[in-house]
Amino acid sequence: MADAEMKQKVVKGLFWKILENGGAQGVQFVIAILLARLLTPSEYGVVGIIMIFITIANVFVQNGFSTALIQKKQADQVDFSSVCWFELALALGLYGVLWLAAGPIAEFYEIQVLKPIVRVLAFVLFPGAVISVQTAYVSRNLEFKGLFLSTLAASLVSGAISIWMAYSGWGVWAMVGQQLSYYLALMGALFVTVSWKPRLCLSMRRIGEMFSFGWKLLCASLLDTIFNNLYGLLIGKIYNEELLGSYNRGEQFPKLIASNLGAAIQAVLLPAFSAKQEDLGQVRQMVRRAVRLSSFVVLPMLMGLFGVADTLVLALLGGDWLVCVPFLRIMCISYCFWPIHITNLQAINALGRSDVFLKLEIVKKILSLGALLVGMRYSVYVMVGLKAFQDFLCTFVNAAPNRKLLKYGIFHQWMDVMPPAALSAVMCVAVMAAGGLMGEISVWLKLILQIFWGAAVYVLLAWAFRLESFRYLRDMVMPRLKRGGNRA
Repeated sequence: MADAEMKQKVVKGLFWKILENGGAQGVQFVIAILLARLLTPSEYGVVGIIMIFITIANVFVQNGFSTALIQKKQADQVDFSSVCWFELALALGLYGVLWLAAGPIAEFYEIQVLKPIVRVLAFVLFPGAVISVQTAYVSRNLEFKGLFLSTLAASLVSGAISIWMAYSGWGVWAMVGQQLSYYLALMGALFVTVSWKPRLCLSMRRIGEMFSFGWKLLCASLLDTIFNNLYGLLIGKIYNEELLGSYNRGEQFPKLIASNLGAAIQAVLLPAFSAKQEDLGQVRQMVRRAVRLSSFVVLPMLMGLFGVADTLVLALLGGDWLVCVPFLRIMCISYCFWPIHITNLQAINALGRSDVFLKLEIVKKILSLGALLVGMRYSVYVMVGLKAFQDFLCTFVNAAPNRKLLKYGIFHQWMDVMPPAALSAVMCVAVMAAGGLMGEISVWLKLILQIFWGAAVYVLLAWAFRLESFRYLRDMVMPRLKRGGNRA
């Protein structure tokens, strides 16, 4: 594929992927706000406990093979169908494990409603297995338009069902209904919008070939998922489900920003990097561009969210949820490091170095365990704060291999990240100062004014200091707008 054609396909794919994440997660965000008004932090915490176990089980079903399908130089119908049937069989075994574990989980947390909920919610493993192969096909072929339409439809369907259940008094089961209906609707919609369909073929030889690459990623993803959810498990056990619900809600806002843009970049960059894996110089240029652009976009959004955290929670969730504001601000700092994490790891995957990927995860989890053990001795806020500090240290870990592989180490990466980071910090201070000067006005008016003020400050600073990423985006967008105006 020619460079110009690849660039055009990547840009188009990135557009649809961001639109897919933004549209679907935007709808899910609105649904979450409505549910937060109808449900209590304690009810959110109950489902949060269950989703930890479901998420860990999903790692076995959805990780490893899907990345292997994208990274493989030649993947055909036999590869995709074999992975699909294999993952469905794996989902069946894991469902049996969760069915048996439901009782002990409920007893451990002393919440009896967990037992039936685990057994019902674990059903998402089956559509999840199919969806992982469908999205791998989408990523490999950059067919993100169909994924956008499917996720948007699934979000609307599941949102309507969950809100109806909450209004009807189903309580915690409303969130269970949301998860089940989302997975089923997404799988069904992808069968309509994506060109790939599974066939009745299974090659264990192909499975074995991909397993040699994918098992390292599976182990790395399992480590990452367990440690990321370990905080929720411990908060739910050591403290209570209400505090866990507040932690989950506080994390949701920054995670929405980071995962939306981060997942879009990740989904598009892996196949793009993989296609150019023989040309290390070009991969290095693409990695550097990705670090610069993602930092320029993600950091001001997260730091702006840090600045309006209390106003936002009060406006959207109400005074009962103000306890989640400290968690929200800490997690904003934590997710600021995602652009470096994601871009470095995707470059390593694209070069076929899943062995390096696994080693990195082991090192990072040792750091995570140390931070967790220290934090547990003090308070939940110290525990979560040390998690953010550990995420900062992990930028050095993730960037270390690319100093040798791509000649693009952490020093040069931080030099690319620091300009938008500095401007974002200044903007955050300006937003918080403006909020303090506004006094007792409508909380919604205050939120809107703070957001517009923050956006204006950041854009003006980027223009005044001539940030390279600002000029790059301006030069890329303005000609398109002019062409659109001329056609009109």
